Amino acid sequence: MKFIYFLVALLALASSLAFAYDPSPLQDFCVAINDTRTGVFVNGKFCKDPKLARAEDFFYPGLGPGDTSNPLGSKVTPVAVNEILGLNTLGISLARIDFAPKGLNPPHTHPRGTEILVVLEGTLYVGFVASNQNDNRLFTKVLNKGDVFVFPIGLIHFQQNVGYGNAVAIAGLSSQNPGVITIANAVFGSKPPISDEVLAKAFKVDKNVIDYLQKQFWYNNS
Repeated sequence: MKFIYFLVALLALASSLAFAYDPSPLQDFCVAINDTRTGVFVNGKFCKDPKLARAEDFFYPGLGPGDTSNPLGSKVTPVAVNEILGLNTLGISLARIDFAPKGLNPPHTHPRGTEILVVLEGTLYVGFVASNQNDNRLFTKVLNKGDVFVFPIGLIHFQQNVGYGNAVAIAGLSSQNPGVITIANAVFGSKPPISDEVLAKAFKVDKNVIDYLQKQFWYNNS
């Protein structure tokens, strides 16, 4: 009997540990307020009365090619909860990525989602960098039509068209709002700018180099 009590207590403890966690954030931040009359954002989006839902709530028309005539030669077209409201609470989204020849989807990270990418046309050089605890190992692969590659949640990754023609890929993401942080834009194009002294020391370069980089136009391809 004592063993049964012990087993029940152990299962209760395991259950409490399994369910005692904070929900994953669905935006960059959600500052708490005491006066709910001024509240505007929640962790996710408010839900429509299910009786009022329509087929259009789960539909996105014509995921066509994006305009790649920009400095990066690529265009990301997201289909997340802002584009399909029916994705709310479902934990999934996707994006179409178009590449001109030599086009680049620059190093970036999705803070709230793992990405799985399939190449529809062309040849892509892709890769991700592991965290500091894994010695920042670089994992790369050249992908051809039909190939699939996974980028783990939160890790810096990139894709570049190394073929002679245009390239197209579809990315599935494990969040209705995975977010994106483009590394160069965040580091050198933040508003207000990060201190050039901080960046010069971090990158071990002269402040003039940092000042030059901060004056550049950092294009957002999504």
